[in-house]
Order: sequence, then structure tokens, then C-alpha cells
Amino acid sequence: MLALLFAANLLNFYDRTIPSIVVEPIKAEFGLSDAEIGLISAAFTVVYAVVGIPLGRLADRRSRRVILSAGLAVWSLLTAVTGLVGGFAALVVVRLLLGVGEASFAPATNSLVADLYPPDRRARATGLWQLGLPVGLVLAFFTVGSMTEAFGSWRAAFFVAAVPGLAVAAALAFIHEPARGASESAPVATAQVGTPFRSLVRVPTLWWLVVAGLGSQIASYAVATFSVPLFQRHFGTSLAVGGAFTGITIGVTGLVGLTLGGRVADRAGRRSPAGRVLTGAYGLLGAAPLTAAAFFVDATMPLVFVVVFSAGWLLQYLYFTAAYPAVADVVEPRLRGTAMALYFAASYLLGGALGPLMAGALSDRFAASARDLGSESAAAYGLHLSLAIVIPVGLLIAAVGLFVASKCVARDQKKMRSALRAAR
Repeated sequence: MLALLFAANLLNFYDRTIPSIVVEPIKAEFGLSDAEIGLISAAFTVVYAVVGIPLGRLADRRSRRVILSAGLAVWSLLTAVTGLVGGFAALVVVRLLLGVGEASFAPATNSLVADLYPPDRRARATGLWQLGLPVGLVLAFFTVGSMTEAFGSWRAAFFVAAVPGLAVAAALAFIHEPARGASESAPVATAQVGTPFRSLVRVPTLWWLVVAGLGSQIASYAVATFSVPLFQRHFGTSLAVGGAFTGITIGVTGLVGLTLGGRVADRAGRRSPAGRVLTGAYGLLGAAPLTAAAFFVDATMPLVFVVVFSAGWLLQYLYFTAAYPAVADVVEPRLRGTAMALYFAASYLLGGALGPLMAGALSDRFAASARDLGSESAAAYGLHLSLAIVIPVGLLIAAVGLFVASKCVARDQKKMRSALRAAR
């Protein structure tokens, strides 16, 4: 089951990353600005966040197997439809609809993993299925550019990507999901919670995890949306080479960060309830200055940029193995799907949508102020300066959120366990 969840997550990030890799050809065909490119990403993210709330509630009430299978089938079909669009408006609409399908994945998956693995193994299990994120990014960034150049069209990758998604969706339809609360050390209540949202907003740890998620998504979506254009404009690479460099900086780093991060976080969590969260906080605190330092690298040395930025981005992956399991640490099994949906909705709406919009708007503004450099040099200057600001700031916000969450997690975990005993 964990292998299938990994495969689905891989396709999740492969599919959503394709537009970020073919930014320049899409801009050229439809005559778009960087702000409009940011809007395409933001449109997907807003729907992904909002629709995730009812789908999270559904994951707490209905079969998570059916939700996962149907969601993957829907987003795979819409990925293929993306390759048929004829203009900017149609592209935005399809990405909006695709966000509905992908929103089904995270709440149902986190709920399943919490029931499959006990608390002292959840960070490692989370790290393993979350490996689909960097593997999906690596595959996308290493293949989509070459595929686009080989077929002579940015549309080809969307058609190819839809096929494995439908196959994995069919496989997910036959998994046997565990009972809710199956991995808990004590029996859990099975009756529906009368006021789920009121119960969740009373958990301070969740609030600060949302702040951390906001910062993380600002940085992550800015990076995912504009890294390939940065390599093309600022460092002068081809689309394929820019995609490969991006695959290293934000994909290969995740293979190491999530694998080791899960082990380190679980070990720290055994020492204290706050240990797992603090692991992520310190990782983000190290990631911010390293990613900022990368933007001081000269434009003639793209490989040096890759090394420095990769070191910082590897550390930020500790966020995932800290924050995601922390939700299960403070929320009872009956509400975990809803809790993850609320967490994603808030962090994606305020961070995931804002990140690419902010980066794109700042890029256009900075480029307009440097028109004396020529249009191409100004575009490179604007994007470079924009990302140099947005990425480190987002990572620092995430670090602050996790540091404060670490002060609340032990108390909220105790309250959760007391509530479970009372419910029985």
C-alpha cells in the first residue's frame, strides 16, 4: 500500500510540475507575463486548497481507497486535456479542474498512513511516501524538457503523463485499507465527532503548523514555478539543461532529505514530543541562508549555484517529515483527514497561491525598472532578484512556525489522548 501511495504521489508532482518546466514556450505561444504564469499556478493551488476541505471530511467518513482511486483517475484525464488547450483562459480553467482531482490525495493518504504505522514510525513512513515528491520532480525535470524538444511541442508531455496515472488509479481501487485508529496503542472511539471544525481550531499546534506551511509553500511554489526560467534567463541554459539542473536542486535533494529526515525526526520524537518538530525547524533555519547565498553566485557559474542551492533545499525537506506526522500526533484518528485538509487549505491558499503570484509580480516590477539593460537582460534581472527575496523569506517564516509549534505539541498531544479516553 505504501508503494502505491508513493507511486500516486510521484504522479501527483510529475503532473503538476509540467507547466513550470514549459513556462517559456507557453509564454511565447500565448504572449504571457510572469505574473500571468504565476496566476496559472495560483489557480491550481486555490482550488486544490478549497476543495480539499470537503474531500478531507469525506476521507473521515467514507472509503479512502475509493477517494484516492477516483481522484487520481480524474487528474490524469485532465492532465491529458491540458495538452489540448488553445489559450490562456482555457489553460487556467483546466488547471482549476485538475486541482479538484489532486486535492483528494493528501488528506486520504495521511489518514491511511497514520492508521498503518504507530507514532514512533510515522515520520519514516511519511518520508517514504513523500519520496514521490522529489522522484516525481526529478523525473519531470529530467524528461519534460527533452520530450518537448524531441516532439517540438510543449503539449506532448501532458499526453504521455496521463497514461501511468490511469494504471495506478486502477491498482488503488483494489487495496485493503486499515480500520481507523488501527495503529493506536489504545482503542479509539468510532462515532462521528459532532463539531469537527470547532475541535480542530482549539489545537494551537495546528495553527503554528499552518504558519510553517504558509512559509514553506511560498518558497516551494516560487521555486517550482520559476526555477527552469531562472536557469534559462539568468544562466543562459537550454530548456533541457535548465530542467536537469532544477531536477538536481529540488528533486535529487529530496531523495536524501526525506529518507534521512524521516529517520532523524522519528529518533528525535522518541526523546521528546517536540523533538520531531524541532528537527524540521532547525533544518529550515539552515536552509534560508544557504538558498539566499546561492543568488550571489555569478551568472557564469551555474554549477556552483546548483551546489549551494541544493544544500539549502535538502535541509528544507526536513519540514515534511516534521510537520505532517505532527498533525497525527495532536489530532485523534476520527479527525485526521479533516485536519490535514484544513492544514493544506490554509497553507496553500495563503502560501502556495501567494508564492508564484508574488514572485511573478515582483519579477515583472523589477524587470520594468531595468529596461535600460534590454528586454532579455531585464527579464533575467527581475526574476533573479525576485526569487532571491521570496525564497529565503518563505523558509524563515516556516522555521518560525515550527519553532512555536514545538512549544505546543506536548500539551496538545496530552489533550488528544485525554479526549480519546473520555470518548471511550
